[in-house]
Amino acid sequence: MIQPHGGKLIDRVLKGAALEEAKKRAGTLPSVRLDAEQTSDVENIATGVFSPLEGFLGEKDFRSVLDKMRLANGLAWTIPVVLAVDKKTADALVPGKDAALLNVAGEPAAILHLAEKYGFDRKETARKVFGTEDAAHPGVAKIMNMPEVLLGGTIDLIRETPTPYQKYKLSPLETRKLFQDKGWNTVVGFQTRNTPHIGHEYVQKSALTLVDGLFINPVIGKKKKGDYRDEVILESYEELIKNYYVPERTTMAILMMEMRYAGPREAIFHAIIRKNFGCSHIIIGRDHAGVGSYYAPFAAQEIFADFPDLEITPLFFRSFFYCKKCGSVVSDKICPHGKEHQIQFRGTEIRDLLLRGEYPPAELVRPEVAKIIMDEKNPFND
Repeated sequence: MIQPHGGKLIDRVLKGAALEEAKKRAGTLPSVRLDAEQTSDVENIATGVFSPLEGFLGEKDFRSVLDKMRLANGLAWTIPVVLAVDKKTADALVPGKDAALLNVAGEPAAILHLAEKYGFDRKETARKVFGTEDAAHPGVAKIMNMPEVLLGGTIDLIRETPTPYQKYKLSPLETRKLFQDKGWNTVVGFQTRNTPHIGHEYVQKSALTLVDGLFINPVIGKKKKGDYRDEVILESYEELIKNYYVPERTTMAILMMEMRYAGPREAIFHAIIRKNFGCSHIIIGRDHAGVGSYYAPFAAQEIFADFPDLEITPLFFRSFFYCKKCGSVVSDKICPHGKEHQIQFRGTEIRDLLLRGEYPPAELVRPEVAKIIMDEKNPFND
């Protein structure tokens, strides 16, 4: 099985006596209140999803990620994972001392071993991560509203915060064991923030012909307005897998993490995460992790040329569509027919049909999936 990024699966989940001691200490420490997305970041660090990170980036690593898309030690890393706080909160914290990180319920979620505090330039950060300073970009808007001080330091997890989707939640340690138990030496990961259409099914099953197993890994967490709600994504995938996939070759688990919409940089980040889960391959489609028209159509695929040391193998799908004459989903490599025979998989058009109360044609969406979406009063994020 593929090694975790950096060669070691990070585990900073406290257990036994260390856990009990941390619980007692947490109430005596200065605290930082986390939002839901920061809480997920803490858990992803602690359980190895973000290996090799053991905490929030310090300034040296932060600068290196912005400028070189690598950590200071040269290891590929494209998205800054940081903890931002306001000046008042930062002033109460002392580097070299610990702080308690509280979840949205006000419970101690982790201990931060604070190493440093530092400032950052919001516009520069947005420009380098997202390629734009346009506040209409959801990632840029978040950066521009971040507090002004970043905290760097390792963390130790005290408790995981329950999610309504707990039955779908697996750590990299658990997925690696699951893949091993299934006898999967090679696994292709599929990143998604959408309900599945026939095009998604096509790329997943095409990739599965090359490997032992398929790992469908929906992102569950904060998304932009108009994206599908988490429960709709999971219910529709459950129905699709039940009716159209070989169960011995397919599994699904969630990734609790907000979408950054960073296009090419996020494609590399997603590949690293799936590598940590145990995937040897990852599907990268057109405009992976993109939003609007901020990124060139295939930028998320082309960036992989800059990371020959990534180890996980990207599988690129550039152009596919339903051909009425072929009677199936095809690509421009195998279909000789003209555009008049093609039905394109355009998410916005499928959404428009659903919003009008119209079932998408079976060439675009499986009827079982369409029914789940249509039965929801509001399947989209407000």
